[in-house]
Amino acid sequence: MPNVLILTTAAAAAGAAFLAVAATPGRAQAPAPPALTWPVDCRVGATCEIQHYVDDDASPGVKDYACGNRTYDAHNGVDIRLRDMAAQRWGVAVLAAADGRVLRVRDGVADVSVRTAGAGAVKDIECGNGLVIAHAGGFETQYCHMAQGSLSVKPGDEVKAGARLGRVGMSGLAEFPHLHITVRQNGKVVDPFAFGAAPGSCRGGRSLWRQTPAYAERVVLNTGFAAAPVSMESVEAGGIAPPTAAAGALVAYVRAVGLKAGDVQSLTLKAPDGSTAFQTTAEPLPRNQAQRLLYGGRRRPAQGWGKGRYRATYTVSAGGKVVLSRSFEVSL
Repeated sequence: MPNVLILTTAAAAAGAAFLAVAATPGRAQAPAPPALTWPVDCRVGATCEIQHYVDDDASPGVKDYACGNRTYDAHNGVDIRLRDMAAQRWGVAVLAAADGRVLRVRDGVADVSVRTAGAGAVKDIECGNGLVIAHAGGFETQYCHMAQGSLSVKPGDEVKAGARLGRVGMSGLAEFPHLHITVRQNGKVVDPFAFGAAPGSCRGGRSLWRQTPAYAERVVLNTGFAAAPVSMESVEAGGIAPPTAAAGALVAYVRAVGLKAGDVQSLTLKAPDGSTAFQTTAEPLPRNQAQRLLYGGRRRPAQGWGKGRYRATYTVSAGGKVVLSRSFEVSL
């Protein structure tokens, strides 16, 4: 039997500036939108990622504010995703995006993936545990999928931007731990990344965020090492134990989001002496992927693992050009 584990891939089911409005004689000036504080106590690209943006395409097609496909049909908010359930269990705060007054609150919905509970279990409570805050100028923000029992405000409470509202959860119509936030003006959904954008424009309008996270077409969500093959479920659960010098196998894994049809993933593992311990290139993706898991590795050689750092490098290529790359290490 060769001393290399078989490559496995797994796909998920299913993907401080404001708009100036010139005053018109005889008409009241439109209210300025609020400047929004990031609504999760996390850093995009470090401890959380944006999984989905608002779908700005009114047709059955999909288009985010940058004319990418980091959304799905009729998605009316922004999904801010934690890296795994271990982070959710640790506790990550949901914060008020702007000053306002709490209008409605719901709590008591279990934090269970809808893939386990079934869509029927969350009928009419798709938002799960959440709340709505009214802001000046007819604006509202709605916060969904919060952790059961974590909400710390009630209807009528006045809150300031950045105030703690509860914790990120996985309640309602959710398959992973995240906060879904929707922004509305006079009942109509607006895209906080592209307020006032003309229909069909790319990167039009203005961002309502005080600090706007950079847009990325493809994102690495998780990387790590294990002593055995992993699954999408085990990576989502978090807490995978790193291998030791006695491990019978050394497995590197990567979970990425936003990959596109035709993307080619590669994973290489280098031993401490610089030799290649494992290398694979997957087939081009047949379609866009909301998330994708890639792992590979090798069994322990007869002489044992060489002492030192093992370095894995993951790349995604499109049209022969590397468009995403991430390296990570483990010491044995």
